[in-house]
Amino acid sequence: MSGWAQKRFWKAVAVAQCDDGFAVELDGRRVKTPAKAALTVPTRAMAEAIAAEWDAQNESVDPGSMPCTRSANAAIDKVTHQHSEVAAMLAEYGDTDLLCYRADSPAELAARQAEAWDPALDWAETALGARLAPRSGILHQPQEASALACLARKVEALSPFQLAAFHDLVGISGSLILGFAAALDWRDAEDIWQLSRLDERWQEEQWGVDEEAQAVAAVKRQEFLHAKRFFDLSTER
Repeated sequence: MSGWAQKRFWKAVAVAQCDDGFAVELDGRRVKTPAKAALTVPTRAMAEAIAAEWDAQNESVDPGSMPCTRSANAAIDKVTHQHSEVAAMLAEYGDTDLLCYRADSPAELAARQAEAWDPALDWAETALGARLAPRSGILHQPQEASALACLARKVEALSPFQLAAFHDLVGISGSLILGFAAALDWRDAEDIWQLSRLDERWQEEQWGVDEEAQAVAAVKRQEFLHAKRFFDLSTER
C-alpha cells in the first residue's frame, strides 16, 4: 500500500507582513507549523523562500522539497522552546572541536590538517575572541575555560531561527568554529564544507572511494549548504 500524501488544496500563495514578522498565506489562510503555531518568520526573504516552496508543489505535497519550511518549523516548534538547551549542546562542540584533533601520523596528514585548519583557528581568535588550541592524538584535552565561555555566549546570542540553522552547520561539520565560519562568511560555504571533510578525503586517497559513504556525504553537503542559506535568510542584510 502506498503512503498517504497531502494533496495540494490551494491555488494562490502570498507573503503577508504581520506584527511579529512575515507569514505565508495559502488562498488567504496563514500556514501553521506541525504543532499548530503560526508560521511567522523574521524576514521577508525567508517568507518568500518558504512561499516559493509551497507554490512549487504539484498535485501531491512533497515535504522533502521544502527545506526552508522544515527549518522554520523546527525553529518555531522546537528551538524557540529549548533555546538554552540547544545552545549549550552546540557550545560543547568547542571542547572537542574537529579542527583541534590532529593526527599523530602520518606526517603528511598532520601537515595537511595544520595547513587547512590553522587559518580557521586564527580567524576565530580574531573574529570571535576565542583561541582554541590544536592537540595531537585522539585523547580529550580540555580547552581554556575562558575561550569556551566566550564561544558559548555567542551561541546563546543567536536567534531561534539562526540557531536552528547553526545546529546543522555545527552538527554536520563536527566543528563549532567551522559553524561560525560558515555563518559569518569567513569563506564560501562550499570551501568550509570541504575543510570539514579533510580526513575523509585523505582516506579516499589512500584506500579508494566508498560509494555508499560518498552518497551519504553528498546528502550531508546539501544539508550543510541549506543550513547556511537558512542562516542568511534569518538575518537582515
